[in-house]
Amino acid sequence: MSLTPAELQTYLSALITGNLKLSTMIWGPPGVGKSSIVQQIAQKHGLEFVDVRLSQLAPTDLRGLPVPEADGQGSGVSKWYPPEFLPRGGHGILFLDEVNMAPPTMQGMAQQLILDRRVGSYELPDGWFVWAAGNRKEDRASVFDMPAPLANRFLHLTTRADFDSWRNYALGRGLHEHVVAFLTFRPELLHRLDATQPAWPSPRAWEMASRLHRAGLDTAPAIGEAAGAEFSAFVRLYEQLPDLGLVLEGQGTGLRLPDEPSVRYAAVVGLAARANTADEAYHAFTWLADAGGPEWLQLYVATLVSKFQAIGQLGELAGLIGRDARLADLVQGTLAMTEV
Repeated sequence: MSLTPAELQTYLSALITGNLKLSTMIWGPPGVGKSSIVQQIAQKHGLEFVDVRLSQLAPTDLRGLPVPEADGQGSGVSKWYPPEFLPRGGHGILFLDEVNMAPPTMQGMAQQLILDRRVGSYELPDGWFVWAAGNRKEDRASVFDMPAPLANRFLHLTTRADFDSWRNYALGRGLHEHVVAFLTFRPELLHRLDATQPAWPSPRAWEMASRLHRAGLDTAPAIGEAAGAEFSAFVRLYEQLPDLGLVLEGQGTGLRLPDEPSVRYAAVVGLAARANTADEAYHAFTWLADAGGPEWLQLYVATLVSKFQAIGQLGELAGLIGRDARLADLVQGTLAMTEV
């Protein structure tokens, strides 16, 4: 079952809402945000989150250490003392990351925890979900085959990179508008695995690139030389943009939207990213209605809706709908599409 990150969030939330404590395995290429999605789900539902990287553990790290205890009759037994990172109570998600990068002996130890919710003398509290994640062989990750008995006890979900889901996340997290605009123009570069290079574009890498770019540093160490060169060339196009600040203030009369498509993408996404109020959003819309065609209005509204949804300012959207029939139709149409 292949899902976008947004669809994966919906599915996982439904498991929690339905209290379906079914062991769940999330597959996907590196860098698409599998662990981030699970952590966001835990926060959304007020659950604790314990992230265990199985590939970094030895079997005794999970089962615990044997400690002799006297029985009062001159003999004794060994009792397994479980590790402190395993939950003792409450409600949460125990997330076993990189599960198929762990060697078979470690997977075998984890199998007892996944299937029976216990390992050694430790028992997982009732209020906890057990979810896991891993990369696929086709992603050229150093993975081991998952034992059939273990695989058969999991729900299997596969997630993939998806631009619309990433845009919502990026706008909500405040990633640099240059990064959002560039990937709106070149969405195929959101995720491009290159096993021959140490750095390549992925949602995770673009978040690092945003931080580097904001600090005035080259983004190539995060996204690779080729994508870094394209991004740098795109950023230079911003010198051709009209004064977006004047447009947002309603003073864009006389300003012209450049003809070059890449510059138009930069202008339209830049306006949506910078609009913080219904007034600013409306001023940008009216300017674009005169300066660009309907496809640019659609792109602007889609980006604007994603942003206001991501930052929890739906009231600003409500304030826009009554101002212009065209704007109301575009906003309502975009909202309807996101709910499908």
